[in-house]
Amino acid sequence: MAHLKDKLSSAMVAVSDIERARKFYSETLGLELMEDGMGGVLVYKTGSTHLLVYPSDFAGTNKANAVVFDCGGDVEAIVADLRAKGVTFEHYPDMGVDFKDGIHSSDGFKMVWFKDPDGNILHLNSA
Repeated sequence: MAHLKDKLSSAMVAVSDIERARKFYSETLGLELMEDGMGGVLVYKTGSTHLLVYPSDFAGTNKANAVVFDCGGDVEAIVADLRAKGVTFEHYPDMGVDFKDGIHSSDGFKMVWFKDPDGNILHLNSA
């Protein structure tokens, strides 16, 4: 019997301007474009999964995390690279954890949030 728990999943992010999104996800984030599909759908390789970026009139309306990247011990290096490319990081002071250089931390766990050009919230963590 087939089970959903055995299947890979992919994150999907809605954007209002596919060319602006292509520049951000390809150049700023440095993701590898695997497919430039019909209807403007972009498929990026992220580890062993995929991130689909697609045009939508509802882009940026999600107020929660859209995508999470598990970065392990590379969080600081990735944040430094993104900062050098002009990415600004969110600060959530109500979390009650340490915050320095765009990185929230607590008991060795590191968390970072930033937004794409449409306001979609992207999250990095050290898991």
